[in-house]
Order: sequence, then structure tokens, then C-alpha cells
Amino acid sequence: MAANATPGAVVVVGRGPSTTLGTSDQTLYEKAFGFRATVPAEEPMTLDTVFDLASLTKVVGTTTAIMTLIEDGRVRLNDTVASHIPGFERYGKDGITIRHLMTHVSGLRPDVDLHPWSGYDAAIQLAIDEVPAAPPGETFVYSDINYFLLGDIVARVTGQSLDAYLKARVFAPLGMTETGFLPPKSLLPRIAPTERCADQDAWPCKRADAPPLRGVVHDPTARRMGGIAGHAGLFSTARDLKLFARMLLGKGRLGTTRVLSAASVDAMTTRQTPAGMTANRGFGWDIDSQYSSNRGDLFPVGTSYGHTGFTGTSLWIDPGSNSYVIFLSSRLHPDGTGDVGALRGRIATVAAAALTSDGMITPGTMRLKPDAPPPTPAAPVLAGIDVLARDNFKQLRGKRIGLITNHTGRSKDGRSTIDVIHGAPGVTLVSLFSPEHGIRGILDTNVPAGRDEQTGLTIHSLYGDTRRPTDAMLAGIDTLVIDLQDVGVRFYTYQTAMAYVMEEAAKRKLSVVVLDRPNPINGWQIEGPTSEPSKEYISYFQMPVRHGMTMGELAKLFNEENNINVDLTVIPLENWRRDYWYDETGLEWINPSPNMRNLNQATLYPGVGAIEYSNVSVGRGTDQPFEQFGAPWIDGPRLSAALNARKLAGIRFYPIAFTPTSSKYAGEQCHGVFMVVTNRSQLQPVRVGLEIAAALSTLFGGKYDVATTWRLFGTADPLERVKRGEDPATVSSQWTSDEARWRRLRAKYLLYR
Repeated sequence: MAANATPGAVVVVGRGPSTTLGTSDQTLYEKAFGFRATVPAEEPMTLDTVFDLASLTKVVGTTTAIMTLIEDGRVRLNDTVASHIPGFERYGKDGITIRHLMTHVSGLRPDVDLHPWSGYDAAIQLAIDEVPAAPPGETFVYSDINYFLLGDIVARVTGQSLDAYLKARVFAPLGMTETGFLPPKSLLPRIAPTERCADQDAWPCKRADAPPLRGVVHDPTARRMGGIAGHAGLFSTARDLKLFARMLLGKGRLGTTRVLSAASVDAMTTRQTPAGMTANRGFGWDIDSQYSSNRGDLFPVGTSYGHTGFTGTSLWIDPGSNSYVIFLSSRLHPDGTGDVGALRGRIATVAAAALTSDGMITPGTMRLKPDAPPPTPAAPVLAGIDVLARDNFKQLRGKRIGLITNHTGRSKDGRSTIDVIHGAPGVTLVSLFSPEHGIRGILDTNVPAGRDEQTGLTIHSLYGDTRRPTDAMLAGIDTLVIDLQDVGVRFYTYQTAMAYVMEEAAKRKLSVVVLDRPNPINGWQIEGPTSEPSKEYISYFQMPVRHGMTMGELAKLFNEENNINVDLTVIPLENWRRDYWYDETGLEWINPSPNMRNLNQATLYPGVGAIEYSNVSVGRGTDQPFEQFGAPWIDGPRLSAALNARKLAGIRFYPIAFTPTSSKYAGEQCHGVFMVVTNRSQLQPVRVGLEIAAALSTLFGGKYDVATTWRLFGTADPLERVKRGEDPATVSSQWTSDEARWRRLRAKYLLYR
């Protein structure tokens, strides 16, 4: 509490009846700490405080409801979702089943986009219109969409709302009288409020002087659905959750009341995710995991299971010791910045130690493993060149090759793609072609033609007098091979170089082979406005700034959508997943261009790079390009304070001064801001770029020139609107339709799960 991680909490440790252990129902520890609320006035925390359970709704509510319907024979695990929700079969979703939803392997995204829609039916329609990112059963993605669909199925099958059904079938029989959705006004004085919210129908809804949400679900999707949703919206107390935990330890029975069969409890709380999958989930519950798949919180190892909630709640149960730990907080109160992730794990550790030292029970499996590094791929990721070499170059045998590559073309053992193909049996490497930055990736100007020192081959420039290969360049070649590392951003020029090569190859009936490489900033996050029609080298195809595709996938899309119709082969990556960041591939980082020196810079580049065509230095000519920006006329402390006040997810801003040695403002001291990425998965870099442009326009007026910034952003409208004073959150929210159209278009060209 002193660290402002949470204003207070309720902690309960208890155990259920066990003949084997000789225990009876007993509360071993129960205490309220700190405050339930701090604004507008302090209110002490009490044991009967009512909390917004957030994602605990999934297991306490929705999973339990579905299991009762399965027991009654009204729903089957292998029922398709479309058999209950007509129309859901659209876009290849006809194979998704109830089981897939309950284990988070449906292939659906984590959540629907927030703008612009409202209403329960609208949310279901958005789910019906979803294009899955992967076939069902192949990829684990923790998804709120899965669970609000399950909640909707409960309502359709029973003819009751999820709230009414749970009260009648589960909560009332167990005596959980203060658990439900849409809590009555009589409970308001005991409800722990969450964060300030100026407009409950908008997102984000923060404002410093706004009252906090109280008795209204914090989750924005659930709030827009009217407060009753399968993924969030349930409110409860520690007392009621004790009853629920004891029921689970009693294998579905509490005293003489049975709400589930022992078989159902066992099914819910033992592994149901496919074999070989890293995620270890039951039906909703997280099983035996070092890390909870929900928000990355520590969980016990052994036979235990549990779940957490975004608002700062958790329920953890260990049948081996017949014990449970309940931790309830409202860590988002009052400003949304609290964090109890590590605290929840420490509470469980303390509880296990106390139980052991008292000699009452021997938990054994209640141990917590210490922090561990991020999971590594089950098998090493192989780039296209590695797959080609492993398969003994069968796709290139007998071919005369022109190779478009640079220093990023490198095999897993460190050899350049030039050397690998030059020495390949049965393959004739005729000449080399260099994109922007040159064959060695060190130039920031036009690239001259030259000769490769190692092989003696001619190097043709595709970023000089011409940006397309000519007849003379292509003489004696029948196949063009492309091996370039993109950074996942529309205005990075390697993808245009590839497209121009494909177009010229098609005219001359030459084949093209693309050796694929990972998208370093992952292959599923998409962000930004769609670019306007343009013939610029930085905008070959109309798409959002952050496109979420690999070079091989882009090649397939360009070939069909632009009617290039070249003879195209993509040598795909092996063992790469769309959710991997580059540092999770096991591949060595090689700077794709002179000023792209680490993954952190690549993560920020979609937004910071997008505003580079203004009169602001983005750090070129310094040791940390794209991690800082500034100009001689900027007040760094004032700008960083303004940006931090926006409370943007995944990033913090700090004032800094730097002097570029080259590029914009070379030799002049610039004052500005350094950016620290605190959570790359939550970061929206294009939104950050728009926020920076808005702050510069607001604070420094006529000194900031956005005249040509639109060229990289792709469209002038967002920049003009924030320059006029519109809220960047509102402006960026309208990219949703652009992003959705792009997801649908790209879906048929995706090669990876």
C-alpha cells in the first residue's frame, strides 16, 4: 500500500473437508487491509467489501454454467459454436467448438475492437464477423471473445440471462447471496470502486476529476455489453468465494448441496489443452503453471489451479493440501496504475509456508517457482535460407539466380545468404541486387553499384538511378531470390523493393523465390490508418502502418491483390508463431538498417518513424535513434510531463538533451524526450506517434511543422485533426474499421499460426 500498488486488500486462507487429511471446513486466516476507497473520501477496507472480479467471472461464473448444461445434456463440448449462434460459421469459423472456447484455442483474438459500437447484440455481431488468426486447436490465445460467446450460449440455451441462470442454478444453492452481475444499489456502499471514468460509454474514459466506477464493471467490453458478459462483470465478496472454493474442494458439493458432479470438477481443473501445447489449461482454469496465462502472474506448481482478474483479484486452490487462497483488491483505484501481480504470488508463498510451519497440513505442491525467463520455442526457428539449405536447395537446382539481399540475409550458422547460395550444388549465382542502405546495410544515401569482394559478382543497385531491375541487370537470369529482413512497418522500403522486383520479373516471365524471415515485432498486432492511394516508394500498398505480416506473406498478397501474377514461391519459416517477438525466435539480431539497432527501437518505430517527416529529430545521428526525439525549440520536461499525463499503455517518457552528429539538427543541441517501453505487448506505437504530434502542436504551436508528416503516416486526416485540438484517443479509435478490413484481406495469405 505504501508503494501505491493497491489501496487495500482482503486476504483469506482456508481449507475444505478431507477424510484423508483429517480436516474440516476451516478459515485459517482472514483479514482486511487498508482502504476500500481513497477518493472522493477514504473508506476503510472491510471483510464484506464487494469487488469487481473481472476475469474470475470466466471460471466462477461462465465455466460453471456451461458445465451444468453439459451435465444436463443441453450442451456438448463438441458442439460447434455456429450450432448455437447462427452466422458464426462465417470466415472459416465453422469448426470452432465449445471445447475450443473453454480452453482458449479457438484461434480468435484476445478481444473485439472498442470503437465504434455499443450494446450486447453489437458485441456478438463483432464476434460473428471475426476472422480467426489461426485454425481451432492449434494456438493458445487467452481471449475474452471466447468467454462472452460462452455466456451468450448459456443465455440462448436456457432462455435466461447468464446472471439469472447462475443465481438460480449455482449461487443461490451455495448461499452466495452477494454474487452476481449488476449489483443492486443496496450494495453500493460496500463496493470497492475501480478507476476514475468520465464517460462510462467511452474508452478510454479517464479524467483526473471524474468519479471512479462503482458498481459498474471496469472491463470496457463488458460495460458496453450492458454489464452482463461471460468474460467479466461478476461482483462478489470473500465470504461468497470461500463457499465456492469449498464446493470445488468438495468435488462439486458443499454440505448437502451439490451443484456439479465430481467428474465435472475434475474435467474443469485438469489439463484440457492439446498435448504439446505450452499452455496448461483446464476448462477456464489455469493448471499447474509457473505463469498464469492471464496477465503473467505467478501461480503454484503441482496439482493446484487458479485464475486472476485484471482488477487485482485471484482465487487459487490446491486439492493436494485441501486448501485455498483468496486475494481481493481493487488495484486500479483511483488512477489505474496499481499493480499486484507479484504480490499475489507472494501471498500464496506466505500462506503455504505458514500452513507447513504449523504442522497442520503438508502442502508440498503449494510451492512457488521463482521468476523464470520467457519461454523459448519448443524447436528452433529456421529462416527461409536455413530451410532451403537443409532441403539441399531443391527449389533452385539448375537455376541461374539473381539474389536480392543485404547484410540481413544470413543463415543460422552465421554465413551470408550470398555465400550459402554461391556455394550451393547445382545452382548458378549470376549477380546480386542491393536495396536501400546497400549490400552491407551501412548507407543512408543512394546506393551505388559495385562488386562483391568475396564472390566477385556484380552488385546492381535498386536504390540509385533506378529502383527497378532493368533488362541489362536481368540478363542471363531465370530466377530472382529475395532474402531481406523487414521490420513490420508499411513505410520500410524493403517490401517495395521486393514488389518492384516481382513486377519486373512478371514482365519477363522470370520466377521469384522469397526466403521468408520473421516479423520482428510479431505477426498479429495491427495498428494505424490505411494509407491513401499513392505511388510513393514508402507506400506501395494501402494498409495500416503496422501490418502484422512477414515478407513472404506480403509477397503472396501483393502478387494476387495487385495482379502481378509472377511465378512466386515462398520458402516459409519453420517453428515460427505469429505471437513471437524477434527475441523469442532464437535468431541473432542483425540491424536491418543503420538506425534500427535493437528490438526496442523496432517496437517504437511504427509511431516515432511515422512522424519523422516533420521538423523534429528522431535520434538519427545519436546512439539511440527512434528511442528519443527532440528539437532545439522543445521544452523536454514540459513535453514529457504532458505525454506521461496521457497514461499511455506500455510506455513512459523522460526529458533528455542530445546532439545529433548527422541528419536533422546535426551539431545542434536538441531538447526532447526519451521513451522507455514498459510493456511491449500493450504498447500502441502508432497511437504514441499521434500523441507526440498532438502534444507538439498543443505545446509549441507554430514551431512544429507537420506539413509533410502525412507521407509516412499515410494520410493527412489524423494529423490535421489533432493539430486542430481533437483528442488523439478519439482520432485513433477511428482506425478500427481500417484495421478490421486489413485483417480480413490478409487472412487468406497468412502462412503461420
